[in-house]
Amino acid sequence: MIKRFYDNLSKLQQPGKVLIIYGPRQVGKTTLITKYLSTITIKYKFDSGDDIATQQVLSSQNFRQILDYIEGYELIVIDEAQQIPNIGMGLKIIVDQKPDVKVIATGSSSFDLANNIGEPLTGRKRTVVLYPVSQIELLNMFNRFELKERLGEFLVFGSYPEAITSKTKNEKIQILNELVNSYLLKDILALEKVKSPQLLIDLLKLLAFQIGNEVSLNELASQLKIDVKTVDRYLDLLEKGFVIYRLTGFSRNLRKEIAKKHKYYFIDNGIRNAVISQFNSLDLRNDVGQLFENFLMTERIKKRAYKNIYGQAYFWRTYDQHEIDLIEETEGKLFGYEVKYSPRKKVKAPKDWLAAYPGSQFSVVCQDNYLDFIT
Repeated sequence: MIKRFYDNLSKLQQPGKVLIIYGPRQVGKTTLITKYLSTITIKYKFDSGDDIATQQVLSSQNFRQILDYIEGYELIVIDEAQQIPNIGMGLKIIVDQKPDVKVIATGSSSFDLANNIGEPLTGRKRTVVLYPVSQIELLNMFNRFELKERLGEFLVFGSYPEAITSKTKNEKIQILNELVNSYLLKDILALEKVKSPQLLIDLLKLLAFQIGNEVSLNELASQLKIDVKTVDRYLDLLEKGFVIYRLTGFSRNLRKEIAKKHKYYFIDNGIRNAVISQFNSLDLRNDVGQLFENFLMTERIKKRAYKNIYGQAYFWRTYDQHEIDLIEETEGKLFGYEVKYSPRKKVKAPKDWLAAYPGSQFSVVCQDNYLDFIT
């Protein structure tokens, strides 16, 4: 079993606060919870938001009913909490009336869980995100040499727990196809009543071929034959549903900097490749650079989340095509990173960048040093 970064949930729990664990479906949230529960001695109640009786109690806002539900327990765990209407109010009643009772809630769709939890639990929650398995976590299983040897596998099949632990290529492909077909859009379709699931898949296919490039909403709308507002809404849903994430353009000093467009990356390489049904090995592909960039961007997000590296992330590009793949602004300092799978020559920081942002740092991330960047 893969040891996850949040292996000891007791360290994350705080008195009078609900611990919220977000994350995509099938990344191991339930496994994380059950493993944790097997190590504790306190009396706990473990229920699922899929259970109708649990839904009725926790959505009731009936103090007596909710307090009767938790009576005698020191820990309450609600898995798939996004299924419960007004779950935020139910959890607020628990932590307000019984602050000594610990509460954990997990959810696979951040937009719905956030809407139901955000305001009622203001100041009463701690939130963490569990992503597909990170290279940081895999260092518990492999040394750095072994991780580098398996880079091609991560670029093609991604880092979902089952994809990593499956032994054969066919098993990995089956798992990823099942994720895309049965789980990937489940929350979005159920909660947002999207009229055409196929449109979401078609949109993802277009994004899959544009990794590393700025995305034009007008162009997407034209290709999908829908209006721009619908494209924008679908992109927002896919981002909040842990399928993709976006980088915005960095602009502060130069008129010619591109600021209004976005780049989109997939939360997992395996999902990206399953969407376009492309699982060929690296030597048979022409998109290795895109795969490497997507992988590094995602792993960097995991590192920032798990190691509490606070700041904002952007890309930088000018209208005359000078660019830097990733800009991070941390504690008032700017760090630029250019991603090159196999740099053929020494890469220097663009002169416009150095002139506009003196004192900023710049480095190249490639096969030689990428593990230092993401672990």
